[in-house]
Amino acid sequence: MSVQFIGMIGHRLASEIIPPTGPIFDKQYIADFARAHENAGFDRILVAYASDQPDAFLVTAHAGASTSRIHFLLAHRPGFVAPTLAARKLATLDHLLDGRLAVHIISGGSDAEQKRDGDFEPKDSRYRRTDEYIDVLKQSWYSEKGYNHQGEFYQAENAFSAIKPFQNRLPVFFGGSSDDAIRVAGKQADVFALWGEPLDSARETVEAVKASAARHQREIDFSISFRPILGNTEEEAWAKADEILTKATAQQAEKGTALAPKPQSVGAQRLLKAVAQGDRLDSCLWTGIAGLIGGGSNSTALVGTPEQVSDALLKYYDLGITTFLIRGFDPLNDAVEYGKSLIPLTKQKIAARQAHNKTDATTLV
Repeated sequence: MSVQFIGMIGHRLASEIIPPTGPIFDKQYIADFARAHENAGFDRILVAYASDQPDAFLVTAHAGASTSRIHFLLAHRPGFVAPTLAARKLATLDHLLDGRLAVHIISGGSDAEQKRDGDFEPKDSRYRRTDEYIDVLKQSWYSEKGYNHQGEFYQAENAFSAIKPFQNRLPVFFGGSSDDAIRVAGKQADVFALWGEPLDSARETVEAVKASAARHQREIDFSISFRPILGNTEEEAWAKADEILTKATAQQAEKGTALAPKPQSVGAQRLLKAVAQGDRLDSCLWTGIAGLIGGGSNSTALVGTPEQVSDALLKYYDLGITTFLIRGFDPLNDAVEYGKSLIPLTKQKIAARQAHNKTDATTLV
């Protein structure tokens, strides 16, 4: 199995330890950030969604125009754009990017966040809506003639999209840790995305999603997200982690409010369960920031030398997880650093494994 690395770009410089800097839609920063990932050897970049931030379609389009090779992962929430229109928007963007697009469907884990955009559907309904939404997306993308759809949330008569994805199949990523999320993922997702949980928890989720996919005679790939903190020595890396927690705590205090946790999100609850187990888990998994922000985003880190963090990633690879979303607390500079050490080292180790396994298989013939 090959391995892929996904980065994440923002529309301006900001993180848990860096106050927002520059204009809210910083065109130069977006372009520089995207090119930094491309030059660092990332395979794809996530463009996130938030109810009060610039439109991710346009951020992706601008980043795509500033790059030539790297692929993109556009976060998209059902419920705000009709699926027939969303299908055309996504297909058009895929053409603009010459087939470099995937979509990450997010049902939404917080009622408060959804309501800011005018969505008052309860959480259990949102997953039913997501399932139906993806059905309509795929009908629009792949139907060669008009179709009718009469569902719980959407109706369309003789719907048709003349523009199809540039690719034969536009990849669908999907996230969520609830039973409803796993049910939808098994039916619809090409890639299931986990936050950075301990190995035992990640294994549990992988097995549950595989079982869900098997009920639809499907196979599914997996992605997991971490915030690597690298040092020339293990001691240096952990000192950096301590400094990051100090800065993040100070920035939170300066704002006067804690970053909002997501108690409705099962993913957040799972991260908080990991926090309760301790701040250092497995070989080098750190939960310090996850505890500080209430588990509300991909906030767990792998801490150590590039060699140690790479070895930790390989343990998740052994669970069947072949895509790693990594982003740092100093976003652009960390992306550059990952490209110098962590990404090539991990890919080299996996390539060496594959070559060794191929040699062993040939010997046994």
